[in-house]
Formats: sequence, structure tokens, C-alpha cells
Amino acid sequence: MPTLQVNGTSVAFTDTGAPRDRADAPTIVFGHGLLFSGWMFTDQIAALSQQYRCVAIDWRGQGATPPAADGKYDMDTLALDAAAVIEALGAGAVHYVGLSMGGFVGMRLAARRPDLIRSLTLLDTSADPEEPSAAIQDKALAIVFRAFGLGPVRGPVQKIMFAPPFLADPRSGALIEEWMTQVASQDRGAVRQAVLAVANRKGVADELGKIGAPTLVVVGEQDKPTPVEKARRIHAGIAGSRLEIVPDCGHSSTIEQPKALTELITDFVGTVA
Repeated sequence: MPTLQVNGTSVAFTDTGAPRDRADAPTIVFGHGLLFSGWMFTDQIAALSQQYRCVAIDWRGQGATPPAADGKYDMDTLALDAAAVIEALGAGAVHYVGLSMGGFVGMRLAARRPDLIRSLTLLDTSADPEEPSAAIQDKALAIVFRAFGLGPVRGPVQKIMFAPPFLADPRSGALIEEWMTQVASQDRGAVRQAVLAVANRKGVADELGKIGAPTLVVVGEQDKPTPVEKARRIHAGIAGSRLEIVPDCGHSSTIEQPKALTELITDFVGTVA
């Protein structure tokens, strides 16, 4: 996987390049959720790469990106990383798609670097700080994972990331195992720092009014970490935004309902000039 040196650290990414018959195709940049990687957009990239250049960034200490050389994992720093990657790739203004943690980054990027954002898609995310009870839970799970690995926290983490219908479906088993294998292979210290950065993040609700890019807000009907009311607040804060609620879906919508999410993103991006 290629890497770029940005902001004093190495960041890994995947890049499909432009479609063969569309050398000037716009770029879609994907930002994943906590404990995942660009892998969580596999289905969406497979479909959208027929019309667009698709780039997926792995955040610091996750996926193929190594632990941060400078020790920084906060959302403001990740937004600077994303901006630097977009600029280094010469992608111009991009369609940005971010899920959860990727959405925290996307809102900052769209508000602070509007020159880089052609459209913004926010999936299962929040403009608020972490709820105090969730922050306590996140920090506790991070401590256990750092000390003992994935085993003791596997059950609780699955219930946070996926809705009951997905967990109960036998067809989900292979995907869950693939994801768990990826998480288990990560540097524990780096993952702990990433979790703490999410738990300690500041809200950006006061910056939503600065976002002028066309925006799609999507949330799973059964999303626990960032429930529907948080999506509604983002929708209310970004003028002209569109809100979609996906039935039978939890927090990891691109994996739980890949067809529905692909269709929503394709339709939305296609309407933006």
C-alpha cells in the first residue's frame, strides 16, 4: 500500500486512479471509522471506481498506517493529514465520504478548508463531543485492549459497532472475523491512542455553519454510538443538507447495508457538479 509523509508522519492510503476512459474524473476520498480502515468501503469503492478516482485514507495507527511519529492522534491533526494527502495527490476539490471518526475529520475539513471539498457525505457521525458515559466506556475498553488484546473486549466492541440484525445473521460471520483479525493485528498502543482521541474530542457544532459544500447526512436507524438525533443536529446545522435514515442498520453502515449506502452515495455525488 502506498504511503505519504505528511505532517511529520507516514500515512497509508489506497488509490484506484482515474477510470481508463475518464482521466479527468473527480476524486472521492474515504475516511473510515475507529478500529477500521479503508477496507470498510470495499463495496462502495468497487462500484464508484467505475466513474471516479477513489482514495481511502488509513488514519494514524490504524489499517496500514503505522503509529504516529509525533504521537498525535487528535481529530484536528487528522484533518490536517487529510488535507495534506489531498493536496499531495493533486486531486483538487474532492467528494469526501467519512464514517464516524472519518466524519469527525470531514466536518473539520469542510469547515476549515472549503477549497478542498466539492461535496461532503457524513455517515453515522456526530458534531458533538463524546457523551460522558460513552467516553468512560471507550477509555476502559482501550485500557483492556492495550493490556490484554482483543479477546476480553470482542463482545462489547461488536455490540457497539453493529446492530443486532447484522450480528444475528449467519452471513455476517466471515466479515466480522475478517475485521476482528485486522483489529488484532494493529499496534495496541496506537489503537489505544486513537480510541482516546475519539473519546476526548471536542465538538464542532459551532463550525457547521461554515460548511458550504453540498452535504449528505446518513445514519443507521439502530446506530448506538451516534444515534439518529445526532445526525438530525448535523442536518439542522448545515444549510441545505440532506438527511437519510437507513432501516435495519447500526453504526457500521457501509458494511451492514452496503447496497443501500452505495446507492445513496452514488446518487448524491452524481448530483454535484
